[in-house]
Amino acid sequence: MAEQDTAEEYLEGYTHILAAASATGRRLNRDELDALRARGEQAAEAGFGLRLLVRAHLAAAQDVRADLRGAAADHLLAAVEQAVDAFAEGHERAQRLAIRQQEAARREFIDDLLHGRTDVGHLAERAGRFGLLLSHAHAVAVAEGPEPYDDGYAVTRGIEASLAARFGDRRILLTTKNGRLICIAPGDQADVLTFFAKQAYAATDGGRAAIGRPHQGVGGVVSSYEEALNALDLAGRIHLDAPVLHAADLLVYPVLTRDRQAMADLVRTVLGPLQQARGGAKPLIDTLTAYFDTGCVSAEAARRLSLSVRAMTYRLERIHKLTGADPGDPVHRYTLQTAVIGARLLDWPDQEL
Repeated sequence: MAEQDTAEEYLEGYTHILAAASATGRRLNRDELDALRARGEQAAEAGFGLRLLVRAHLAAAQDVRADLRGAAADHLLAAVEQAVDAFAEGHERAQRLAIRQQEAARREFIDDLLHGRTDVGHLAERAGRFGLLLSHAHAVAVAEGPEPYDDGYAVTRGIEASLAARFGDRRILLTTKNGRLICIAPGDQADVLTFFAKQAYAATDGGRAAIGRPHQGVGGVVSSYEEALNALDLAGRIHLDAPVLHAADLLVYPVLTRDRQAMADLVRTVLGPLQQARGGAKPLIDTLTAYFDTGCVSAEAARRLSLSVRAMTYRLERIHKLTGADPGDPVHRYTLQTAVIGARLLDWPDQEL
């Protein structure tokens, strides 16, 4: 009853409008409709639900009905329909505006968080509204698929529902940016990001996800996010097949590419002689890649390349003869494998060094 009494202030002028319209059977005029829409907006901004307000309007209409006679009583229902419709329109308009404002605030927060472009204290304060405690360590997972994704997409909603069903009210933030799916979780909850990555892989029809390392504080989210992005970029450049990448497992690659000139010299020196082979260097580099990726198991590498074991053995011997380095020799293996990684990172021999 207290709620009903409080809602009365948003019915001001309503009964007078009903009585005036019912007296002649006329339709509500523009000023009356505008006034009702404005009341609906004000009620929504004050936090009143539409069902409560509609009940209040119907109850007030009953009181008006008791004072009407003859044709005026017959006209009341049409007036109530117009009045409640206008009031509900204003209420819904205010709700839509509030939702758009919330979405804009959330998007602005996400952009600031992932780029660290605002005051740290203010960002941490805003983060609390979205369930994050930035004083703690966080890690970020980024997933991409064959098409870009946005917050309202079915893929995004499906993954969000799966996370909520599995982890409940844990402090997790799921969003999108630049067409990619992004999940931010506390740094000590690796299971959340692993689950997200698996869900994203399934939902995006074979997409790929990368998980950054946990980092402390506001800047830690940015660092983890950039690590995940770099891991996805690296996977695309060197054709890594794994659906889920961990930045911690790929730390050697940035080290190898830090001195690009030195890496280019290594590739030219070690693998350059392979260009003398019939068909060029690329088939033999693919051979070395498969050989090292399978733990130097010739039979498995041959299967991956759709070769016979005899053909695989011939290729390895050819590589040994041209480069002077034996892929089966542990001493030579490290140099060859590092050079092969460098060739993949530098896109050699397709690109000149």
